[in-house]
Amino acid sequence: MKTAISIPDEVFDVAEKLARRQGVSRSRLFSDAVREYVARHAPDEITDAMNRVVANVGKSGADFAVAAAKRVLTHEQW
Repeated sequence: MKTAISIPDEVFDVAEKLARRQGVSRSRLFSDAVREYVARHAPDEITDAMNRVVANVGKSGADFAVAAAKRVLTHEQW
């Protein structure tokens, strides 16, 4: 989807340089940046990611690690 946004010149300049250095388009850079921002700030996404990690740890047979992770995560505020 095409869209138009306004950003400060200094942000644009830094993004332009980073895109060139990484060999990606500005569109790709901004799309990746927004995707990462949304993932970091969406509580459901964070919880889903943590659940996937815990599920994978459980599959490895490391019972101690699973128990430790559950103890720690049970006491964390989300």
